[in-house]
Amino acid sequence: MAGIKVKHQAAMVLDLNKCMGCQTCSIACKRLWTREEGMEYMWWNTVNTQPGLGTPKGWETMGGGFKNGIPQKGQLPSIDEFGSNWEFNFEEVYYSGKGQKTYLKPNPAAKWGMNWDEDEGAGEWPNSYFFYLPRICNHCTHPACLEACPRKAIYKREEDGIVLIDQSRCKGYRFCMEACPYKKIYFNEIKNVSQKCIFCYPRIEQGITTACSRQCPGRIRFVGYLDDEDGPIYKLVKKWQVAIPLHPEYGTEPNVYYVPPLSSSKLDADFKITNEPRIPLEYLESLFGKDVGKIIETLKAERQKKVDGGKSEILDTLIGYRWPKDFFKIPKGKGGVTSFQKGTL
Repeated sequence: MAGIKVKHQAAMVLDLNKCMGCQTCSIACKRLWTREEGMEYMWWNTVNTQPGLGTPKGWETMGGGFKNGIPQKGQLPSIDEFGSNWEFNFEEVYYSGKGQKTYLKPNPAAKWGMNWDEDEGAGEWPNSYFFYLPRICNHCTHPACLEACPRKAIYKREEDGIVLIDQSRCKGYRFCMEACPYKKIYFNEIKNVSQKCIFCYPRIEQGITTACSRQCPGRIRFVGYLDDEDGPIYKLVKKWQVAIPLHPEYGTEPNVYYVPPLSSSKLDADFKITNEPRIPLEYLESLFGKDVGKIIETLKAERQKKVDGGKSEILDTLIGYRWPKDFFKIPKGKGGVTSFQKGTL
């Protein structure tokens, strides 16, 4: 299976050491892109607690993707596994005069939600642990969803590698949902079409970064092109190799990369600090592959350089002293917002 040739590949790097799980990115995406009928349950951007079952529930075991270039059978997630939408008691407070505070009103039938197992994590006190994992569509180099679509409704843009779904061609067969190993495609039962993250391409075409990255208060996201040697994406992914994709074994070559989380140390029976990390390396390897340990050691060494009064270009880049200049390098495209006007999602 050969990758689809593109002129440039838009990509994102997320530094998990700075994510605070605030969901600002999720809300920014929700308010901009998934407000129409049939999209109530959709969260194109999610932030889940790891270890956890995520959304859809148990997505890591649902299959899809490729193995040695051969498509693998995947499971079609249900709306219940994605999770029901939530409501607030706004009517009670604002219009009925029966309450003074707003609170969540879960759907009584709901058995899961976008962030159902928030902050649960794993391990036992005093060595329990968790970290946050934001996810969007990976806009893969080898999109399994694209190969699975018999309607050729899914395509990868030549100019920037963003993967989109042509709504006029989609007939709602949902083979794409089965094929995607990350389960980041949703089905609109009202419109009978599949929909997903579009990497905010109308903004990208105007030289503006994605809504999720621009609104992030933790400043964890870097956006640019993989072949731009002066940009943060190339440096973090290609030059220093401290950012890696999630589940590379799925064979789709994602273009969303992660700087893996560093871990605090465990405490022994006397509550003394040990040299053993709380987050097991084996767990991080199950997410990011065997190279994650080497990256963690690199990050620790670079951190020590700064502690000792030295310089670290890697840490300076990750810290990003100039916001937003150091985070986003997106040259304005030609032709303006064209495909969006055709209703392509």
